[in-house]
Amino acid sequence: MPSPADLGFRMPAEWAPHVRCWMAWPCRRETFADMAAARRAYAAVAKAIAAFEPVTIVARPEDSDDAADLLGAGIEIIAMPLDDSWMRDIGPTFVVDGKGRIAGNDWRFNAWGGNFPDHANDAAIARRILEHLELPAFDADFVLEGGSIHTDGEGTLLVSEQCLLNENRNPGLSKRDLEDRLRSYLGIEKIVWLGQGLVDDETDGHVDNLACFVRPGVVVALTTPDKSDANYDALADNLARLRAAHNARGRPLEIIEIEQPSAIIENGVRLAQSYINFYIANGGIVMPSFRDPSRDRAAYEIVTAAFPERKVVQVPGLDIVRGGGCIHCITQQQPLGG
Repeated sequence: MPSPADLGFRMPAEWAPHVRCWMAWPCRRETFADMAAARRAYAAVAKAIAAFEPVTIVARPEDSDDAADLLGAGIEIIAMPLDDSWMRDIGPTFVVDGKGRIAGNDWRFNAWGGNFPDHANDAAIARRILEHLELPAFDADFVLEGGSIHTDGEGTLLVSEQCLLNENRNPGLSKRDLEDRLRSYLGIEKIVWLGQGLVDDETDGHVDNLACFVRPGVVVALTTPDKSDANYDALADNLARLRAAHNARGRPLEIIEIEQPSAIIENGVRLAQSYINFYIANGGIVMPSFRDPSRDRAAYEIVTAAFPERKVVQVPGLDIVRGGGCIHCITQQQPLGG
């Protein structure tokens, strides 16, 4: 069958205009020890995004009333079966064809390499959303999560080796095999491979904690100057790879550095905190803060300078990070057809 790229489809940049943002309501008790705090944190993100664009929340039928109480008026809630609440990874990755058509990639989902066994509902949610929207679905023949990819919308894709080449995802596929599939499903031309992710990151190094495009040719990257920090080697290597890389048009990348927040260890595990894990909305940026006043402020100022045409809003991120991700992980943009 023809691939999305064969039919003229490509993944647009996150800053392209959106129809809405999709999110999923927290529901898995094993993910969030303090479910009430997690739901308040998700609601704060949803409300912040709703100031810029419509937000639709998928919630378990039995959780819909609770979601409505916390979200208030103006945020749509759709009842569907769920196992967890990371819409970036379980939802469809939307693609457009430049002629007004929009479709969605339905990746195979195996709960981040088998982190938990009960994920059939999450594996089906992308298809259910596309059916709800009456949009075409492309069934991918390999495992991928939306948080493991980031594009400039002009043919360049950021990924990490730790995640995409992990034996717990696609053990029968080579690096070349994966590159071919990424080109076919996302309509991209150049793949920039980063290396390792953050210490104790349950996603095995999702790129949305490491780096993202802020516009074509410009990347914001997480860094640390502290050589004794457990993330130093990985972040320094990723920075070196970005500095050596070129985009699909053959141009070197401009790199904007953001220092990571101070480390927080809980129950022997370092929280995978990253200021890169933000959402680009219509006219706005919704980014996390981590109760680290000086670095929170510095990150806010850097992101504000990187997106001068957008209003930047910071929302507390710790109660989301405690579940294994942050703002970008819990959101998924639905672009306008274009």
